[in-house]
Amino acid sequence: MIIDTTKYSDNFSEDSFWKKIKKFGKKAGVKVVYVALLLFYTLQKPTTPVWAKTVIIGALGYFILPIDLIPDLVPGGYTDDFSGLFGALITVSMFIDEEVKLNAKERIGIWFGESAISDTDSVDDKLNKKTDQDEHDKDEDK
Repeated sequence: MIIDTTKYSDNFSEDSFWKKIKKFGKKAGVKVVYVALLLFYTLQKPTTPVWAKTVIIGALGYFILPIDLIPDLVPGGYTDDFSGLFGALITVSMFIDEEVKLNAKERIGIWFGESAISDTDSVDDKLNKKTDQDEHDKDEDK
């Protein structure tokens, strides 16, 4: 499922992001929160270009909405949020560095406990594969 999240950018604010995470983070789960945090911290980087920030703001705006494709309060309600967030994550993956990952993992450890940090590995693996593929494609273009 591909979700065009760019039309949801008006719903994003830092305050509403943190409120959503604090109120529904446990229900959303480690992976959803980790991806949201990766996007949030990438948004904060001054080196992230405007087009990437636009993608991130749209995805985070969609995440913040309580009523979306699949309402967050029903079982599986964060499936569409994860899809939108992960799509944005892959799109802006080249701007996600180790500092962003460390900041996000630190928050995961605080909120979910240190043992939950290992739940972020599958997201990092997919990011690393995307980055490796991008580098391979760039080398072939030379």
